[in-house]
Amino acid sequence: KTKFKADGSIDNHKARLVAKGFTQTTSLDYIETFSPVVKMTTVRLVLSLAASQGWHLHQLDVNIAFLHGDLHEEVYMKVSPGLIVANPALVCKLQRSLYGLKQASRQWNAKLTSTLLDSGFQQSKADYSLFTKRSPTGLTIVLVYVDDLVLIGTDLVEIQQLKQSLDAKFGIKDLGILKYFLGFEVARSTLGIVLHQRKYCLDLLQDIGLLAAKPCSLPMDPTLKLHKASGVPLSDSTVYRRLIGNLLYLTHTRPDICYVVGKLSQYLQSPTNIHMQAAHHVLRYLKGTAGRSLFFSSSASTSLIGFSDSDWGACLDTRRSISGMCFFLGTSLIS
Repeated sequence: KTKFKADGSIDNHKARLVAKGFTQTTSLDYIETFSPVVKMTTVRLVLSLAASQGWHLHQLDVNIAFLHGDLHEEVYMKVSPGLIVANPALVCKLQRSLYGLKQASRQWNAKLTSTLLDSGFQQSKADYSLFTKRSPTGLTIVLVYVDDLVLIGTDLVEIQQLKQSLDAKFGIKDLGILKYFLGFEVARSTLGIVLHQRKYCLDLLQDIGLLAAKPCSLPMDPTLKLHKASGVPLSDSTVYRRLIGNLLYLTHTRPDICYVVGKLSQYLQSPTNIHMQAAHHVLRYLKGTAGRSLFFSSSASTSLIGFSDSDWGACLDTRRSISGMCFFLGTSLIS
């Protein structure tokens, strides 16, 4: 696997020994598989507070994270190709979790959670990947997304001590100040924090083949009325579903396309060529606004601002009310 930096340059190349998790049997060599990850709403909320309160933002990556997880089941694996053993009939009994196992992510999360709780952190009930710790020197926050951790706090010394503690326990790669996280690019100045997905957006355009397309000014044609029967059904709906999934991830920093992406996602079951054309229209809009981003001002109020919109006549399929609601905390959309 090739890992890239925020500017698109190659960071490193990775190769892993991966178990064939698809051969596992429920209740025999795995039981639970669910593992929580931080909610993107939580990420935006914490970044907004960090901008207004002047908190420090750091990032780290845990080396070979899944191998730190403890296995509670007996799991056996065939000897990997290239490894010479005396008896070809021998198999490996795993003592630690391994990439590819169905329970690997869960076991690693349980290990990290217990470590943070033992260090005095409290786990949020609203987001199980959000950990907070109050001390006489200030507040420290940890956001967890599998093996990627974001450290936020008021005391830089406390953050450095946490890094040293995690490095001694697991072995980490200190990435310094937060700049690139899960496809989100973070830029900070004295005015505030900018959060955008420009690289993700351009990569999406390139994958679809619309990087050289002519931009348009609106994400959706205001005269277009979509419904289930509009157009001819697509022979292969996989491309449409994958595209909508990518656009849904892009809405984390682009509230201006939330409505149209939500509308297009209603036709995932049986998309037509008209629906695909509307999705391509969104991509052409993104072509001209790839650098648009969320701006968290350092002088913004921490009060919650919300708005809602309703349309009782635009849904041609059910004629029901189509409502949308958005909430922002010290956030504005900038180009």
